[in-house]
Amino acid sequence: MIDYILIFIVLTLVSIVYLKLADKLNIIDKPNHRSSHTSPTIRGGGILFFLVILIFFVSSRFQYPYFVLGVSLIAIVSFVDDIITLSSSFRLPFQFLAIALCLYQIGYSPNDFLVLIPLLIVGVGFINIYNFMDGINGITGLYSIASLLGILFINIRENIVDNNLIVYSLISLVVFGLYNFRKKARMFAGDIGSISIAVLLFFIGVYFIKELKAPVIILLVAVYGADTILTMIYRKSIGESLIQAHRLHIYQKMVHTLNLSHLKVSTIYVLIQMVINSIVYYTYDLKLLYQCFIIIIISVVLAFSYYITFKSIEKKKKFLIK
Repeated sequence: MIDYILIFIVLTLVSIVYLKLADKLNIIDKPNHRSSHTSPTIRGGGILFFLVILIFFVSSRFQYPYFVLGVSLIAIVSFVDDIITLSSSFRLPFQFLAIALCLYQIGYSPNDFLVLIPLLIVGVGFINIYNFMDGINGITGLYSIASLLGILFINIRENIVDNNLIVYSLISLVVFGLYNFRKKARMFAGDIGSISIAVLLFFIGVYFIKELKAPVIILLVAVYGADTILTMIYRKSIGESLIQAHRLHIYQKMVHTLNLSHLKVSTIYVLIQMVINSIVYYTYDLKLLYQCFIIIIISVVLAFSYYITFKSIEKKKKFLIK
């Protein structure tokens, strides 16, 4: 417990220093036509997530070295991207390398190429999805806490990874939340934050699925996944480029069309995910067939909820235009 308190204090002090440095160095997110915020805000606050992984690495006597190397590579590239904006063609190789190192740490080798190649593609897709979803105050921090809590409760029973990796990361998210879970955020996570926490979730999630033979673990990020995949399908249906910046995620529509506050929308997403987490907790040790059935049922429910919400938002939008 003393260790946790010390880490909280250290991260709080680092956050204070970072706020001043970022302001001085102009590491600031300025609003544009697709932003959900209206005033310049410090970006890159998610450096706390990366820092706490390094703290864990040293304090644990260098556990999971390939994972930490992968996170370090992509965190550095992402932080540079937060400052000067790098092309996707430059960032992509580092993302694949980071995911490859995570998979190697889990126990996959080149001989497992039939599994490795799909996992590489899914991993890179996942970390980018997680980054795309970081668009309103509170959502990245709160949602990541929800997903990590789901992981923590299972890990307490199964002891797959060192608990401190999860708890330390939760502490960093709480500290970040002090600045971000506000009506007017003091800082944003930036790419370094959303990408770093996404790599962590991917690493632990795949590790759990492999060791527990529990595909239902994937539902610990179900809400983010549903929003992103269904939004991509919608954008494709209207002929919009998937790489073009947009404000078509349901959470963005809830803010801009329904006029719900950032914090209210973030809380809704988290509460839904927590309900799903409880289902995962009580079903991850069931037979594979039952787990697949649960995945299908929850996916259908989320898709239907997305459709109903989308239609109600579009209806209000047409009413406002009239």
